[in-house]
Amino acid sequence: MIIDLRIYTCKPNKMAAFVKLYEEKAWPLQLKYLENCLGWHTTVEGPLNRVVHMWGYTDQGDRERRRSAMAADPAWGAYLQAAADGDLLLDMENRILKRTPFFDAYLAKKG
Repeated sequence: MIIDLRIYTCKPNKMAAFVKLYEEKAWPLQLKYLENCLGWHTTVEGPLNRVVHMWGYTDQGDRERRRSAMAADPAWGAYLQAAADGDLLLDMENRILKRTPFFDAYLAKKG
């Protein structure tokens, strides 16, 4: 399994608007195409105005297939345009993570 970690930095006082837009327009599409959300959070301490979400995939090919299918949906393009028009974000980061074998063993024991 790989994890796609995404960190979005919102403009000051724009995080609530971004979260609302995402919940209404992007969340249903991402659940439809990406399916495996591992977490969706906003920062409380540390660097503020950040949204962090994680998506699990079998491998990079699985990720690319799912994201390509989502990108082909006109509703995804409409969401991206609405986000751009709202001028809500300062920065977007994306990292691909792979779990360590000892953590997989821990999860297997935990059941």
